[in-house]
Amino acid sequence: MTRDGAFVDKFKAALEAAGLELTADEASSVEKLASWMHDGLAAQVLASTPTRQDDSICDLDIVALGARLRDGRLTAKALTEATLGRIAERDPAYLSFYRVLEDDALADAVRADRELADGIDRGPLHGIPVGIKDVIDVAGVPTTANAPGRADATADSDAEVVRRLRSAGAVIIGKLATYEWATVGPDKRGLFPPARNPWNLDHITGGSSSGCAAAVAGGLVRTSIGTDTGGSVRGPSFYCGTVGLKPTLGSVPTVGVLDLAPSLDHVGTVSATVAEAALTLDVLTGRAGQEAAGSRLGEPLSGLRIGYARNWFAHDPQTMPEIVVAIDAAVSELSRLGAAVNEVEMPHYADIEVAVAAILHAESFKLHAGNLRDHPQDYGRRAYLSLAAGLALSDAELAKAHDAGAVFRASINDLLDEHDVLITVGALTTALPAAPFEKEAQWTPMRTIGFNVSGHPVLALPVGFHAGLPIGMQIIGRHNEESRIVQFGHAYERATDIHLQRPPVPR
Repeated sequence: MTRDGAFVDKFKAALEAAGLELTADEASSVEKLASWMHDGLAAQVLASTPTRQDDSICDLDIVALGARLRDGRLTAKALTEATLGRIAERDPAYLSFYRVLEDDALADAVRADRELADGIDRGPLHGIPVGIKDVIDVAGVPTTANAPGRADATADSDAEVVRRLRSAGAVIIGKLATYEWATVGPDKRGLFPPARNPWNLDHITGGSSSGCAAAVAGGLVRTSIGTDTGGSVRGPSFYCGTVGLKPTLGSVPTVGVLDLAPSLDHVGTVSATVAEAALTLDVLTGRAGQEAAGSRLGEPLSGLRIGYARNWFAHDPQTMPEIVVAIDAAVSELSRLGAAVNEVEMPHYADIEVAVAAILHAESFKLHAGNLRDHPQDYGRRAYLSLAAGLALSDAELAKAHDAGAVFRASINDLLDEHDVLITVGALTTALPAAPFEKEAQWTPMRTIGFNVSGHPVLALPVGFHAGLPIGMQIIGRHNEESRIVQFGHAYERATDIHLQRPPVPR
């Protein structure tokens, strides 16, 4: 080590200025140490250290992520790596994923980055990770439906909705949990263990799109694709505090999606916010411009009319009082934002519930009758019994159920002739404890199934909490007017902070 004369002189001056008195030997010793540190640091050439993508990037919404992907602050590969890291860290607690498609997702992400660099922009989902409920085909991956007989039921091709997601540049990140055959649950005896509610791991997620809601609520993905035959996109959203968007019947193709009851089956989205649900749905429907679900985002509510159906819940003894308070407050907020509110009476819920349940069970039994007889081992016992119940319905009873559905559809249309949207409760309770479901199937008091037979678009969104668990409401719109219910949901979101709340991170 050589001591630079200028440095030694500077150091001596510093000693003097500091009022430190040293002997000649002491000064020499200190100069050696100081020179060693000075020379050593001066000689270092620091290599740039690769930084691991902070997984907080996963908490940005799709619009913010898209801006970063396009201006170079973020790559789809880094976003996918952060998402995979968060799944690895948190999903052992949530059990929302059946299969994480790590290699395929990274390849999708690299392709998305290359396309963006080449000026190819496929839209808002370009480079965004998306989860897929495991009743929807992803090529080369089993579509298990959580059924024992489908553990190796590998899909030959993508479902049409997955094909559309890929065409939009989305990154397919994995397959998400479902109740068996999208029927009853949660059931620990299924092919996979049940997904758990991120707000309280001892409570149900709701079903059957259980993994969609758990993954979104838990911050693993911003958006996901589920199915809804009796409320399976909306129920988990009520219970997990996510946004569920069930579109107009028939507006999203079901090719490559396992049927449960074809006249009632919908493919929908479970997302972190209303805008993200709308953007995702627009990819699935292929709608753009004024027909897009997101076309009215940000528009005011002034002059619009709400039909508020309190009769579906406010005086029901099963309804938690806190739910009435939360939904009344949400409707009041929409009134403050400019909408006119008129209380309306929707048809008695119990009547339409039993009618649509009859249709669902009759159609699902017809699909499964041969396999239930010849291969009962392919089913968990709860799903087997649920599907077998459809055998009991006569043709006359089924015709009566369809007639009831047509009457209900007409009554909702009549109310929507006078109002822009209808609003009512989602579920009468918050998410119930899971333990009783482990013994036998339990009934959960929701108010969803009627809109599967009527085919109206419905938005489910969180409007409050009780004892740390989310409360949700439904906004119902005219056929093919998803943009109107999105407009209302988005206005509510922007005026409140409910959607900003996060469940505790699992330890």
